[in-house]
Amino acid sequence: MNFAFTEEQDELRSSVRRFLDDKSSSPEVRRLMETTEGYDPAVWDQMANQLGLQGLAIPEEFGGSGYTFIELGIVLEEMGRSLLCAPFFSSAVLATTALLHSGDDSAKKEYLPGIASGETIATLAFTEQSGNWAEEGITTPATQSGDAWTITGEKMFVLDGHVANLIVVAARTGAGVSLFAVDASDASVTREALSTMDQTRKQARVEFNNTPARLIGTDGGGWATMNATLDLAAVALANEQVGGAQKVLEMSVDYAKVRVQFGRPIGSFQAIKHKCADMLLEVESAKSAAYYAAWCAAEGNDELPVTASLAKAYCSDAYFHAAAENIQIHGGIGFTWEHDAHLYFKRAKSMELFLGDPTYHRELLAQRIGI
Repeated sequence: MNFAFTEEQDELRSSVRRFLDDKSSSPEVRRLMETTEGYDPAVWDQMANQLGLQGLAIPEEFGGSGYTFIELGIVLEEMGRSLLCAPFFSSAVLATTALLHSGDDSAKKEYLPGIASGETIATLAFTEQSGNWAEEGITTPATQSGDAWTITGEKMFVLDGHVANLIVVAARTGAGVSLFAVDASDASVTREALSTMDQTRKQARVEFNNTPARLIGTDGGGWATMNATLDLAAVALANEQVGGAQKVLEMSVDYAKVRVQFGRPIGSFQAIKHKCADMLLEVESAKSAAYYAAWCAAEGNDELPVTASLAKAYCSDAYFHAAAENIQIHGGIGFTWEHDAHLYFKRAKSMELFLGDPTYHRELLAQRIGI
């Protein structure tokens, strides 16, 4: 087991960082978060056609590049660092992972090439009004008539649900939880963008009214797929959180070096030193947790369920604490709209809650290790 990144992986990180420094600068993030769509279609096309990011972890047989979860984690870390406004997590992580683990080769052949090319923006519609991430939270019914299926119900907090072309829906049938593919442009689908604290990552309410749906995988076999998808998504989110945490740490240290008070840089004061030291410890520990979880995901290791919940819980706490301390170290300017500190703070909070908060994942971790 080698936790050092290879030369190729370091080059991937450098390439993605250069691209995002140019395409996801602070002014561009602020511009996009004020739009309804929340992303730039031209940049989305460049991500797919120039860098191949949407298809990075999709097997070559389905139009992707066939890289592992480690490379995907690197890309997500850089995206978290730059607060990228794009439907990448919803399409390249959530929907793609669900399709890859569905065991349905015909669905993979039908949908994955479009996701890999960027032509299809996909998302996963899972949570409902209850906000419950567990199996019992899925109550939206799917009804079969002959060989056809329809869905009637409402899904909440659907990442990029208002711009997606393809919605992978978790619904309940007589056999249990099942996954379905829905054409988002169907007239029976109603989508509404939600007002969220984190304006850099859009969410939507999606309502289905007797909507035609295509069964993915087997009837009643959806929860096994969802379980694997949620674990891998938690690992992906942890890597994204690490990127944001590292960025706010750098912002804090840089400011502490140049902000002068009482004739000396504030970084020379013990209170600020302690804050920065604690942030460094937590960020480095978060990296260890996220990187190991990504390795488990890439290897298909049996430890994945444990490391996924561990990484999600710890990285959520570390990012939120680092983002909050970043505001404190910046003082008055850290509270202003003009400074970027609040953007990272809001992203940290929304990511802390998404896919289950730290308390939820610690409970899940305890169950999985038999405590």
